Amino acid sequence: MLNKKIITFLGLFLFLFVLLFFTFFKTNEIKFYYSLALSGLMILFWLFEVVPIYVTALFPLALGVPLGLIDVSDLTSCYGHKYIYLFLGGFMFSLALEKWSAHRQISESIIRVLGSTKSRILLGFLVSSALLSMWISNTATTLMMLPMAIAVIEQIKKESNSKFSVFLLLVVAYGASIGGMSTLVGSPPNILMAGLLEENYGVSISFFDWMKLGLPLSLIMLIVVYVIFYFYLGSERNDEVYDNSCLAKKKWSKNQIRVVFLFSLIIILWSFRVSISSFTGIKYTDEGVAIFGAILLFFIPSSHNNDKLLKWNDTKKLPWGILILFGGGMSLAKILELNGVIDKLTFLFTNYSHLPLIIILFLLVAIAIFGTEIMSNMALVSVFVPFVATFSLSTDYSLIQLCMPITLAASCAFMLPVGTPPNAIVFSSGHLKVHNMMKTGFLLNLISVIIIVLYSIIFI
Repeated sequence: MLNKKIITFLGLFLFLFVLLFFTFFKTNEIKFYYSLALSGLMILFWLFEVVPIYVTALFPLALGVPLGLIDVSDLTSCYGHKYIYLFLGGFMFSLALEKWSAHRQISESIIRVLGSTKSRILLGFLVSSALLSMWISNTATTLMMLPMAIAVIEQIKKESNSKFSVFLLLVVAYGASIGGMSTLVGSPPNILMAGLLEENYGVSISFFDWMKLGLPLSLIMLIVVYVIFYFYLGSERNDEVYDNSCLAKKKWSKNQIRVVFLFSLIIILWSFRVSISSFTGIKYTDEGVAIFGAILLFFIPSSHNNDKLLKWNDTKKLPWGILILFGGGMSLAKILELNGVIDKLTFLFTNYSHLPLIIILFLLVAIAIFGTEIMSNMALVSVFVPFVATFSLSTDYSLIQLCMPITLAASCAFMLPVGTPPNAIVFSSGHLKVHNMMKTGFLLNLISVIIIVLYSIIFI
C-alpha cells in the first residue's frame, strides 16, 4: 500500500509540475508536453494499478478537453468507437454461452479429443483460438473462447498454487492475436495496412499474398508460445484436470443448441461479410452483426418458463469496464497523434536511414510491438504505416518489406491488458493481474521482435 501511495504522489507531482512549468514559460509546444505528461501519468498508473485500470482509462475524458488536447467530437468518437460495440455484442453472447453452460459443453468436447492433462489442454486452447482467429476477428475469437477457459479453470479452483489458470487465459489471448496474423481478415490492422498501401501507393495485397507470408510466421509463433508455457508448467504439465466421469459425453440441451446455433450464424456473417455483401447487395459491418445477434438473444425464447435466452438482468455480469478501457486507449492514441508526439518520435527515425536493413527492421518492429502496448494497434498502424511507407520510397526498400513486419508486430503486444483487445478481454475474467501478463509478455515481446525481423529478412 505504501508503494502505491508513493507512486501515486510521484505520478501526480510530476504531472502537475509539467503542466505548471510549461504553462508558466508559455512555450509554443505546450500541448506536446501536456500530452506527454498525461500519457506518462496513465502509463504509470496502468503499470502499477494505482487505481483500477478502468478508472485510469477515464483520464482523457476528464482532462483531454480542459487541457486543449482533444476536441469533444474526437473524444466521443473514441469512447464510442465501433469496436466498442463489437465488444458489447460479443460480451452478450459470452454471457448467453455461460448462462446455459454451452461453453462447458464445448470445452469438455475439446478436452475429450486432445486429452485432459494441463499441457494438452493448453495446446488445445492455443490451437483453437488461433484457428478461429484466422477467419474471424481476434476479438470475437477471444470472446468465444473465454467462457470455455473459465469453465476449465473452475475444475481446478481448489489448487491455490497452480499456475495453470493464468497460463490458460494467456494462451487464449495470445493464440487469438497470433492466429490473427495469418490472414488479411484475421486482425483489423492487417486489412488497414492493405487499404492504406492500395489507396495511397497503388500496392495491392491479395488474400493469398498475405496468407503465404503470415501463416508460416503465425505457426512459428504458436510453437514458440507453446514451448514456453510447456516449460513454465513444470511438474504440473502431466496433471489431469478432469476425471473420467467429467469427460463422459453429455446431451446438449435445447437452450445450448439455440445459443450455439445463433452464435455460429453470427460467425458465418463475420467470416464471409465481403462475399455475402457482394452477392446480396446488403452492406453490413462486424459490429452491426454483433449487436443484431445480441438483440436476438433477448427475443428468442428459452425452454424454461417462457423465458428468453438472455434477460437484461443478466448484463449485470457484463464487464463494462473493458469498454471504457478500450475507449481510454483510443483516446490516448488520438491525443498523442493530434499533438505531434507520434510525429516527433517517427521523425527521429529518419536520422537512421543509412543503417542496414536488419537494424532498421529491429527498430521498426521493436517500436511497433512495445508501442502498441500503450496504444491501440489500429492507431499505431494508421499513423506509423504512412510514415514508414514514405520513408521506404526514399530508400531502396520496398513498401511490403518495411510495412508488413510492423503490421504483424502490432498483433504481438503480450504485456499489458490495453495492448490488444484479446489481452483486455481475458483480463476482464478477474483471474489475471497485470504482473501475470507482464512477466510472460515481456519475454514474448522480445522473442517476437527477433522472430519477426529474421523472418522478414529471409522471406519478405
